Amino acid sequence: MASSSSSSKSSCFQCHDSTVNCFRNGWRLRNGARAHLCYRCACVYEDGRFCETFHSNDDGWRDCESCGKLVHCGCVVSFNQYFLLDFGGVICMECSKKNLILARNRRYAREFQTDPVDFPDLAKKVQSDSDIQCIPRTNKSVLSPLFEKLLTASDADIRTGRIVIPKKYAETFFPEISEPKGLMMNILDIENKEWKFAFRYWPNCGSRTYVLEGIREFLAVKKLQAGDTVTFYRVEPGGNMAIGIRKTSAVKLPHQAST
Repeated sequence: MASSSSSSKSSCFQCHDSTVNCFRNGWRLRNGARAHLCYRCACVYEDGRFCETFHSNDDGWRDCESCGKLVHCGCVVSFNQYFLLDFGGVICMECSKKNLILARNRRYAREFQTDPVDFPDLAKKVQSDSDIQCIPRTNKSVLSPLFEKLLTASDADIRTGRIVIPKKYAETFFPEISEPKGLMMNILDIENKEWKFAFRYWPNCGSRTYVLEGIREFLAVKKLQAGDTVTFYRVEPGGNMAIGIRKTSAVKLPHQAST
């Protein structure tokens, strides 16, 4: 958090308010000094809303490859809020942390594998440690996590009834589709209930925006809200896709408690 400090500057770096006598330190400028902010602008900065509040009409906004949230790239204010990906694109800090947890769970899965490949102990550990709800399965089935999606406000809007699937994951884990209307998919939930969703895409400036539609009832039944997480799995044998949920009220893992 930025600290309070007296400043020789006569006005706030952002709003140029010169009526205040004490400024708070903001981000580090390219010359090494700190931007001095009035109380109002400093609060916006410390809440992580500076760019979306003051730079919403500027260039440089890009979608997080994981959750689709807009990230202001190339801005000195938000340089520590995202990572550049090796294969192109960016990922926000929140998704980067979640992907590290997902990678850890995959490692645990390999460690707990038996013959046939099964890891009930992992599922039990995940359920008790982080309230991630897993798909029921037989003793010879394998539940492999594919990816997570943190629900945005538009994803959780029951009126639209659709979730945007990041392009990277849509083209890696979902069936290939050649037309915007896409296809219908049967996906299992945590209670082994089968849901019928439409997987399709919207043409978007020579690219594609992939969506999972027809999920209005699923959102309502599961009482999903913005900030909740859905996790997609592959169930083997059979190759069926399954979906689990984690509510924002879930107990945090010990190393997440301070984040």
